[in-house]
Amino acid sequence: MIGFLAYAILSRLAYVLYVGFALRREELYGPSGNFRRFRRRAAFVMNNDAVAFVALCVATRNTFRLPMPLAASIALGAALAIIGLGTKLWAARTLGSDAYYWQNFFEPELAGEPVSNGPYRFVSNPMYTIGYLQTYGLALLLRSLPGLFASAFAQAAILTFYLVVEKPHFERLHRSS
Repeated sequence: MIGFLAYAILSRLAYVLYVGFALRREELYGPSGNFRRFRRRAAFVMNNDAVAFVALCVATRNTFRLPMPLAASIALGAALAIIGLGTKLWAARTLGSDAYYWQNFFEPELAGEPVSNGPYRFVSNPMYTIGYLQTYGLALLLRSLPGLFASAFAQAAILTFYLVVEKPHFERLHRSS
């Protein structure tokens, strides 16, 4: 159990640190034409992060006792997972795949205007807020206490990444808007 939790935490750290440092380096030193390579690596790291989280939840299922019937926790977990995944997919579709992979760090001149449609008309950052309900949902669905801890860590890590890397870049990019 500890090994899976460590794997999930280290995978999330690899995700936010790799993406954060790569984007910050790109922003500091200008476009290098490496967006496609970055996108492949980022996709690999992000997929590994997801696999680590699912493996953690499966390996540690039934480690969390809830004061509700099993059917209720399954229904609640499934609802959270569906809402979270649906919101994340809706937000990604609204942004487009290039924005989803931070292309504006590599080619700021291609950045579009700030998005205010889709889920962004309701929440300023749907991917990192509502979109993370899927992780809590899976942890509840499988009744995984380490999964709940990993969910909270993952969301704290991505929100820190947003505040330290993405938001300052976005504000600089759209300062005149």
